[in-house]
Amino acid sequence: MGNNCFSSSKVSGSNSNTPSTTTTTTTVNVRRNTANPPSTSTITSTKQEGSHCNKQKVKDNHRSQHQKQQPRNSQQNVKKHKNGRRQKSGVIPCGKRTDFGYDKDFDKRFTIGKLLGHGQFGYTYVATHKSNGDRVAVKRIEKNKMVPTIAVEDVKREVKILKALSGHENVVQFNNAFEDDNYVYIVMELCEGGELLDRILAKKDSRYAEKDAAIVVRQMLKVAAQCHLHGLVHRDMKPENFLFKSPKEDSPLKATDFGLSDFIRPGKKFQDIVGSAYYVAPEVLKRRSGPESDVWSIGVITYILLCGRRPFWDKTEDGIFKEVLRNKPDFCRKPWPTISNSAKDFVKKLLVKDPRARLTAAQALSHPWVREGGDASEIPLDISVLSNMRQFVKYSRLKQFALRALASTVDEEELAGVRDQFSAIDVDKNGVISLEEMRQALAKDLPWKMKESRVLEILQAIDSNTDGLVDFPEFVAATLHVHQLEEHNSTKWQERSQAAFEKFDVDRDGFITPEELRMHTGLKGSIDPLLEEADIDKDGKISLSEFRRLLRTASMSSRMVTSPTVRGSRKS
Repeated sequence: MGNNCFSSSKVSGSNSNTPSTTTTTTTVNVRRNTANPPSTSTITSTKQEGSHCNKQKVKDNHRSQHQKQQPRNSQQNVKKHKNGRRQKSGVIPCGKRTDFGYDKDFDKRFTIGKLLGHGQFGYTYVATHKSNGDRVAVKRIEKNKMVPTIAVEDVKREVKILKALSGHENVVQFNNAFEDDNYVYIVMELCEGGELLDRILAKKDSRYAEKDAAIVVRQMLKVAAQCHLHGLVHRDMKPENFLFKSPKEDSPLKATDFGLSDFIRPGKKFQDIVGSAYYVAPEVLKRRSGPESDVWSIGVITYILLCGRRPFWDKTEDGIFKEVLRNKPDFCRKPWPTISNSAKDFVKKLLVKDPRARLTAAQALSHPWVREGGDASEIPLDISVLSNMRQFVKYSRLKQFALRALASTVDEEELAGVRDQFSAIDVDKNGVISLEEMRQALAKDLPWKMKESRVLEILQAIDSNTDGLVDFPEFVAATLHVHQLEEHNSTKWQERSQAAFEKFDVDRDGFITPEELRMHTGLKGSIDPLLEEADIDKDGKISLSEFRRLLRTASMSSRMVTSPTVRGSRKS
């Protein structure tokens, strides 16, 4: 029954509002976001000695029992090897030489109280604000231990991330950052409700009721969607990194520990392997990961919430990784036969190995199983929808026509998530998207600094009837996730792609001829450039297989994106 275990020791990223960790490394040859992936990965085992909320308590029997059933060597965390260099004698640590630019009056504002936990680089305390008596969590990081430059960059990046996400209801709130000659202080909201992991373990059979699980999952997805709009990937989503604000049963959930998080430029991929072994996505192990990896991790958590077991388990890390790369989760063992089809459909669409076919965080929020009360309330903009609209303008006319034909075959039920996104952009709710509404939507994808002329170009490409507005059918064509359509139901994909093909193939002879192409598109002049793009075998016509290939290549693909430079982001 080893598959029943959850987390053995507390594992987390360093330099976060969860204290840093004591680290042992089996293989060290990883660099953060290197241009060329290293030949070997860093597999790091960490034992957290307390997070920012009440970590000194003795863990319950469930956790201690699960601690006995762990992968050999207890390698729980796959992560960058950070800040672990030995200080050379006579060398002044980079942290001591750096003015972080933070406020210098911590001692005048706060009184430090009891220790909550500690790790390799700092200690976390409860502190009290001297003027109003408010209690906060303070992580105090020692400058002497920030030896290399990257250690300073990690601290600065974490503060930047906390500031960027400030105000989100499901992220631990950032108060301020301070420094003096010896320490950096990160002051945050104090969460005293414990970890999500502890609540899972406290449940009967270590599983949640579906309704309660959906509430928890929704909050995690909101965090992921917000991160992704900021060009940020959390990279270590797991039950230990979600805290409850209070011990109350209905307490809000708060994401914490952004120590492994990083900004990513649009269209680029991370090439380093980071995260926690049980929750790591296949593409992370393949060294080509992006925002989609967070959604995979949430899929793993959802599986655990619903059945009390991990979807991928083995006695060793290598065994876990092989499971993640090769096998599918088991939906046959108890209690899955008693779990709703909607819940199973939801988990399956998150645990898709191809990140292009996986639901995005925003799409997952539109799924019937997790949607609050059946409403589309508070569905955030989907970064992939905005990306698809940007890409649509780059496609050839034939690809655009093909996507419009395909869009007309998708049924209303499957378009629920797309309608949520249309509604989120259509601010005045008049049923069409104006240039200004398009501009406002694209501006929310923060890594892109879209010029006004480009917004107009995108709208005009999507606006097939040239009325200066984007209606819903036009929006669907521009934002389809073709890989998802094919992955989620291959039989239906065959049918609908053939139906789209037959909108061109008027005589039903199995080919789209130049004459039929001209008839369907209404284009004047030579049709040869359109034909050549799809006509792979150069027989002067387009077959069904060639048409399907055209549709696939017309879906969102990071290789086709020319991405802008994002200030402050790491090379990836």
